[in-house]
Amino acid sequence: MSIWSRISTLVKSNINAMISKAEDPEKILNQLIIDMREQFMEARKQVAVSIADEKRLKRQYEQELGKAQQWEKKAMVAIKAGRDDLARQALARKTEHDNISAGFQEQWMAQKEAADMLRGALKQLNAKIQEAQRKKNLHIARLKRAEAKKKIADTLSGMKTNSAFDTFARMEEKVDQMEAEADAAAELSHEMGDKLDNEFAALETSSVAQDDALSALKAKMGLVAPAPSAPVAAPATAVEGVEAELDALLNETS
Repeated sequence: MSIWSRISTLVKSNINAMISKAEDPEKILNQLIIDMREQFMEARKQVAVSIADEKRLKRQYEQELGKAQQWEKKAMVAIKAGRDDLARQALARKTEHDNISAGFQEQWMAQKEAADMLRGALKQLNAKIQEAQRKKNLHIARLKRAEAKKKIADTLSGMKTNSAFDTFARMEEKVDQMEAEADAAAELSHEMGDKLDNEFAALETSSVAQDDALSALKAKMGLVAPAPSAPVAAPATAVEGVEAELDALLNETS
């Protein structure tokens, strides 16, 4: 392979690669449908022209046939009038129009056959365009799904690469650790408060008991006078009881 052939192949391959990369399936499909519809409209014009030619030939055939029939009627009138010479001339004109009408009939039938074929081809083309339109919508829907799927896959791949989920899990563990430490600190604070209250209560109870024991020991040693007790009432004597009864009796007599 010569150097120029290799360069040509390289340039073509690069151009094809650039074109393939730049191709947008949705835009290309839409453009294809537009091109098909333009071709359909052009074909429709051609079919319309063919149908018009068919109608024109049919009309000319019918006109010539009608003229032949008119000359035949004139020949019959001439025969009734005893004018065979005029009848012969009328029949000659009829023959001319019969020949012309036969030519138009032949052309009309050929044109009608061609027009019918074009009608069928146009109908098939329209059906193919309709089918292409439906397929285009289906292909575009598939394209959209593929693009969405690829985008999601790329997003997930990027998240895995950036370790986003690992960072999220690490932050979750950190929050759990901070909550556990906060709960432990609150529990220790509560326990320390209860312990301090118990110590002070025990200290107060122990101090009172020690004070009582110290006072009792000092009293026993005679270093401190015992605490005075409440006076006890002396029992009443017999004389005092008699005097009380006399006083009560005197009070009743008075």
